Amino acid sequence: MDLFFLKKVVTAMIMPLSVALLLLLVALILFRKKPAMSFKCLIAGFILLLTISLSPISDRIMRPIETQYSAFTHSKAPVDYIIILGCGHRTDNTMPITSQLKACSLERLIEGIRILNIHPEATLITSGAAHDDVVANAEKVKQAALLLGVNNSKILVEPFAKDTEEEAELIAPRVKGKNVVLVTNADHMPRAMSYFNQQGVNAIAAPASPWVKGFHDEKGWGYYVPNTKSLAQTTRAWYEYVGQLVQWLKTLF
Repeated sequence: MDLFFLKKVVTAMIMPLSVALLLLLVALILFRKKPAMSFKCLIAGFILLLTISLSPISDRIMRPIETQYSAFTHSKAPVDYIIILGCGHRTDNTMPITSQLKACSLERLIEGIRILNIHPEATLITSGAAHDDVVANAEKVKQAALLLGVNNSKILVEPFAKDTEEEAELIAPRVKGKNVVLVTNADHMPRAMSYFNQQGVNAIAAPASPWVKGFHDEKGWGYYVPNTKSLAQTTRAWYEYVGQLVQWLKTLF
């Protein structure tokens, strides 16, 4: 089995929603033979599902990740490269290229173009493999950038990296020693910066589209009601914590 695929499967199995559903499934299976254990699993699954779907909980889990790096404003020195890390897309030629990008890829691209407008001397580097699509994510993001007015001569692509670790390994030789801005989603930024630092690239962080906004603002009643956005946010935060743990464990061996 492909190691990359296996990693994704294992990660999906330990996500909070997967654990909650597993507890509910076990409760159903044990309902007749072990009703006491079934009830405990039912309560545990329900509490876990409720907890991870609440905004006050998901914001407090996500915020420590996203606040490690501030939004990019400008660089005192000229910028050589703006690296836009890959995320995902689905090729569908009935749609505009920008609509074929997953939200995370579009968010990163917009942030990259914003920085390019501040530092027009820079060159964009888009990255990301094709995975199960016919076109590499790096190439699809480049196509979207061209559609949004970026000159073709201002874009380089790295279409072979399957994950962030490979992106750092493959891009580092080109950008090492240069003034580099690294663009990815705010929740992904700590891991991404660590991988590039390991490769000797001292990038300037440019976190895009944070989940948590207006944390200290007054909240309405809807903030305290379980919702799917908070469920997705908690899942994403958990994914990053697991990724950071794996990243740390790799440094021990």
